[in-house]
Amino acid sequence: MLTEERHRIILDLLARKEVVKLQELVEATNSSESTIRRDLTQLEKEKKLRRIHGGATLLHQKREELSVLEKSAKHIEEKKRIAEYAASLVEHGDCIYLDAGTTTFEMIPHLRGKDIVVVTNGMMHLELLLENDIATYLLGGLLKKKTKALIGRGALQSLQSYSFDKCFIGANGVHYEYGYTTPDPEEAMVKHTAMRLAQKAYVLADHSKLNESTFAKIADLHEAILITDQLDEEWQELYKAKTAVEVVAK
Repeated sequence: MLTEERHRIILDLLARKEVVKLQELVEATNSSESTIRRDLTQLEKEKKLRRIHGGATLLHQKREELSVLEKSAKHIEEKKRIAEYAASLVEHGDCIYLDAGTTTFEMIPHLRGKDIVVVTNGMMHLELLLENDIATYLLGGLLKKKTKALIGRGALQSLQSYSFDKCFIGANGVHYEYGYTTPDPEEAMVKHTAMRLAQKAYVLADHSKLNESTFAKIADLHEAILITDQLDEEWQELYKAKTAVEVVAK
């Protein structure tokens, strides 16, 4: 089968299903795994799809953003593993920044009993932080309906009052070339500022965020340590050449 024909079949399948597994493409094209992997690499370079673990997915709009409810229903077990590991990095006496987000939210129960102070822009974090007896400061700013995050000038001004031992940030996209990204420029600025004010910055992102880039850049890859649940062997060199990567396996 000619390359052009394989590419057409791959893109047609993606258009119908949005996500396809490598084995499906092997069977649909009657080709080897190595051939399909090369095809996916080429099509990704042409910005026609995004490779994911074990297959490929359609590209999303750069400003597309899920609500907190929608995000919290996706990759739950992976987020919990990442969050538990991230919480283990917090030491007694730390002052930390917890970014608004569903993975950082999962860190909170694991912080109970630690003598720490938390600063957050996440409205959905507040009740759980209080339930776990964690001293908490909330930023000011504009409350964003979709993510329940406080953003804008007020949030940035509030942030300038603090400095942190560690900060834990969520990202919608993590890419070896484009760095950490999120759909909203104002939210990106809050995340970037928190990272700049911390001695150590961590980005928490499950494997579905890898090789993805969205509208607004938060920071370059080297500006934070990446914590994820899965990193395919073919991508390890690309990511680890630019930053430290912690992979929290099952």
